[in-house]
Amino acid sequence: MPDLSTVLAIETAYLAAWPALETIEQQSWKARFSRGYTKRANSIHAFDPADEADAGSRLAELAEAYRARNLRPTFRVNPLTGPAITAELDAQGWDVYEPSLVLFMPEPGKLRAVAAVSQTLPPTDQAWAEAQARMADYSQETQDVFALVRARLPEKAAGILVYDEAQQPVGAALSMIADGIAVYNNVVVDAAARGKGYGRALMHAALNWAVQNGAHRHAIQVLANNERAVPLYKSLGFEEIYGYHYRRAPL
Repeated sequence: MPDLSTVLAIETAYLAAWPALETIEQQSWKARFSRGYTKRANSIHAFDPADEADAGSRLAELAEAYRARNLRPTFRVNPLTGPAITAELDAQGWDVYEPSLVLFMPEPGKLRAVAAVSQTLPPTDQAWAEAQARMADYSQETQDVFALVRARLPEKAAGILVYDEAQQPVGAALSMIADGIAVYNNVVVDAAARGKGYGRALMHAALNWAVQNGAHRHAIQVLANNERAVPLYKSLGFEEIYGYHYRRAPL
């Protein structure tokens, strides 16, 4: 069992760094809504394992709020989720999907060599956003919501790009700092450029920006079955600290 104070610090930093467009607070639970863009910004989060009373009725109430916004009710289950909540999700038939890992580096770290041309831009920069959207294959609707989210990012946030020898962007990431913890989102390398070291260069540039801007600790979330990303992040010094998954209400 991971230290719950560390889990709370990471989960709090991630929500601060990745704001939702709308939030409903229900005691320690936070139900977040962002027109379907990213699961973290469109799911219910619990922040106190002891806050599990009346889980069934609370889930039903929040599920209606998601359905009213044409979103499938979703709950993010992590070590801060009380067992009565999990039992109620089971009883109501909420299915499990996307088991994921939180990797953590509990120290600032040193600056790293970046083996590619890189650029740091404001996350609202259109050139960064267009490169990231192209590599991630975003629809126009997703790009529109992404722009609204980016406008709400914390003050300490940067869009990172790395370029190939032809000076074309082949990797993009977001580096953000909340409560002294750097978190990394939207990490993507162009499909045609994978396996050539650009992912490592991208993360080196993102980590360097975070260290230079005062981050004391680093966290990144990744799908548990991502056979490329998990070994890369661990080779950078991240260690697996806990897992999480999402639960979805029946259709």
